[in-house]
This record gives sequence, structure tokens and C-alpha cells, in this order.
Amino acid sequence: MAACCVASCVAASTAPRVATSTTRRAPGSSTTAHRVPISLAAPAPARRGIGLGAVAEPSSSPAPAVTALPFRVGHGFDLHRLELLSEMPDLRLVLGGIQIDHDRGCVAHSDGDVLLHCVVDAITGALGMPDIGQLFPDNDPKWKGCTSDVFITEACRLMREAGYEIGNIDCTIIAERPKISPHKAAIKGNLAKLLGCTEDVVNVKAKTHEKVDSLGENRSIACHTVVLLMRV
Repeated sequence: MAACCVASCVAASTAPRVATSTTRRAPGSSTTAHRVPISLAAPAPARRGIGLGAVAEPSSSPAPAVTALPFRVGHGFDLHRLELLSEMPDLRLVLGGIQIDHDRGCVAHSDGDVLLHCVVDAITGALGMPDIGQLFPDNDPKWKGCTSDVFITEACRLMREAGYEIGNIDCTIIAERPKISPHKAAIKGNLAKLLGCTEDVVNVKAKTHEKVDSLGENRSIACHTVVLLMRV
């Protein structure tokens, strides 16, 4: 995410708020499609490597009700600029919660994990909810430097509260360097753990950009994700 962070999908008061549940009947059918209410509890505290950050402040925006379809599909995309560690030594490259050795790191408000940010957008997109930049704004200091597992945890909470689980998820990382292949198994395993699913429904691929534009010149890194959510 170029705007990489989460605070807008929480309650307007200290007590969780629940979106109004409605029922919709398809024309000419006795089958009803229920809209599932989602409570707006605050996300987990932000993690900044040492200790815990502040818990997200409540928001006045209620979460939308979700029509109980048997399947939902979401797509996510994110991109971050890469800069040399020799010039910005505090940066790092993190993919799927795994730190990767490289001479460059991601410039971002949080930890810049392009894969996890992309997965968050895919999940919330499948649910018809706001993107990660709206949920965790990059102008909110509470998310500064926090680890992206915080965002995944909140996306999974919303998913399960809406009555869904991961069917399968397919991620494609785009980077000229470093080589992602040696890290795929660790990334896949950690992503499955964060999502609470088995590794056989998680796929992580990697492509170069054939030396074209900022991606091909090792000045940025990007990721696409497609997710299938299944009704529980």
C-alpha cells in the first residue's frame, strides 16, 4: 500500500458497536440472503519492535453489514519504494512477516510489508470494506513503525465476524532483487499461520519486472493478491 495503515473500522465509543442487521429476499424466491452485523472492536495494539503501541482510537464510522454470499473474491495490490540502507539505515525489507537480507529497505509508515498489506486489501475487498489506507491511515502516528501482523489480525477478525474463512489465497511478489525463491517456504508458512489456515491453501509466487520501470530497476517492490473467502 502506498498508504499503508489501519484505524477507521472501529467503534465510536469504548463499547463495541454493531452494524444494523437486515434481511433481503431475492425476487421470486423463498431464499433469504442475510446481512451479517459486524461489531466494531478496536484493533490489537500496534507493535513497534519494543513494547506495545497505543490501542486504536474509536471511530464514528460503522462497519457495513455483509450479505451472506456462499463465496466472496477479493483482490489486493500494494507497492513500496526501496531505498539504499547505506543512505537510510533504519529501513528493512519484510515480506509476509519475514525479514529479508537486502541492500535496500521499504520506505513506509509501518514496517512496509508489501505482501501483508496486499493481503489485508484482498480480504477487506472481498468483504466490501475500506482499503488498508482508510482502515489504518499513514498520517496516524499510532501506526508508525508497527508490524503488519497487527493489520492482518484485524482483517481476519472482520472476516470471521462476517462468517467467512480463507478458501485459498494466491500472492505474486514483483521484485527485481533480491531473489524471493529461497524465502518462499518461510513466507508461505508464516502467512498461513497469521491467517489461521493450512499451507496448502496459500500460494506465494515471485516475478521480476524485466528491468522495466522502478520495479525492474530495484527502486520499488510490489505484490498482487487474490483471495477466495468461503462462508462458514
